[in-house]
Amino acid sequence: MQEPEKRLPLLTDEETKQLIALAQAGDTWARDRLVNCNLRLVRSLIGRFAHRQVEMEDLFQLGCLGLIRAIDRFDLGQDVRFSTYAVPLILGEIRRFLRDNGPIKVSRGLKELAVRAKRERETLSTSLGREVTIEELAAAMDVKAETLLLALEATSTPTSLQTEIYQDDGSPIYLLDHLTDEREPADAWTDNITLRTVIAELAPREQQIIKMRYFEGKAQTETAKCLNVSQVQISRLEKRILQKLRATLSK
Repeated sequence: MQEPEKRLPLLTDEETKQLIALAQAGDTWARDRLVNCNLRLVRSLIGRFAHRQVEMEDLFQLGCLGLIRAIDRFDLGQDVRFSTYAVPLILGEIRRFLRDNGPIKVSRGLKELAVRAKRERETLSTSLGREVTIEELAAAMDVKAETLLLALEATSTPTSLQTEIYQDDGSPIYLLDHLTDEREPADAWTDNITLRTVIAELAPREQQIIKMRYFEGKAQTETAKCLNVSQVQISRLEKRILQKLRATLSK
């Protein structure tokens, strides 16, 4: 499908619903008219992913696919605007593509576990009348909490810190505004996130040493005692770990 050279005028809610009724009955002209009149919506949504290393035209085509599915699935009996219904479907197509084709590959087992977890969470939340904890969910599914958390995090969609979450009299408020401590520079949060990501890539024993030394404030002697090794070994290990972290962060 090619985007027209000339932008078509926006449709009213009534015009949109009339065209949807025709499109769902098999009228291809009505379907094309709906798509072409909503291309601006698709363009505005794919702009959220401009920071990704992916061809924007590919995302545009995926957004159009989501738009077509929204036209086919829209329930004319519901009191909701078509654009409100279409946005999640358009974004869903794009995010599914980014998740499945991104630089971080998620195993089939983790994907399946995450899907099961989401269904189980809904069932448990309904029966308990509240949100369930990771531990409760893991127990109900008979899996380790660490494995469940890994599956959920691996299949979640990252959110840009520049995501606009509120518009107030023409002045947008971004996600970063809610994360940043007024006493810290704005870059401090991203620095912390980067550091924690790098630490997470260390071996479990190396993570434990860094946690004790720099997050719990333990001295080398205390750390050595907890790990049942000598202070000299801790000193050498710590030096090697810090060199590894510096090398990774400098890339």
